[in-house]
Amino acid sequence: MSLKENVDYVKEELNSEEKFLEGFVRVERFYKKYKMIIILALIVIIGIVIGLYVTKTIQASNKLEANIAFNKLMENPENQEAKNTLKDKSQQLYEVALYAQSLKKGEFKETELKYFKELVAYQKALENQDINKLNEVSMEKDFLLKEFAIFNKALIQAKEGKYEDAKATLKLIPADSQVNNLVTALKHYLVTK
Repeated sequence: MSLKENVDYVKEELNSEEKFLEGFVRVERFYKKYKMIIILALIVIIGIVIGLYVTKTIQASNKLEANIAFNKLMENPENQEAKNTLKDKSQQLYEVALYAQSLKKGEFKETELKYFKELVAYQKALENQDINKLNEVSMEKDFLLKEFAIFNKALIQAKEGKYEDAKATLKLIPADSQVNNLVTALKHYLVTK
């Protein structure tokens, strides 16, 4: 019995070695058949990985240079080298720097940056007490100071004696708004009018 078990064991071992060699031969045939495609795929993958790494490195370098130039420009607004570097490396940060400098001078420079553009329009509307412009700005879907702009519109209407319009405008501000304390105070004032 022992001899028969040993023979069966040897047969199983030979079968598993045969299967291993057979699998190896299949892999070798597959490799030979698609050798060029496999090599090209590896080269493309390596190229993509290197390209992504280089791109991220360049972006990080540009970001760092832009931040340094921004800081220099904030310290010395006349630094032409910092202006040029910032303009080349980050147009948006350059616009922010110009906007910040114009605010220091008490001006409101036109800008193409979305939120700053809206803030400039809001500031000009407040300065000019222009209800139509305030209305236009407050109707922007994602304007940062939307509710505050609506409140200022109601305040201007109250100053002009348009009390009913002011009350209607205040109703546009949600109850959970951050300017709700101001709204409540103005509503109390308008009750007497």
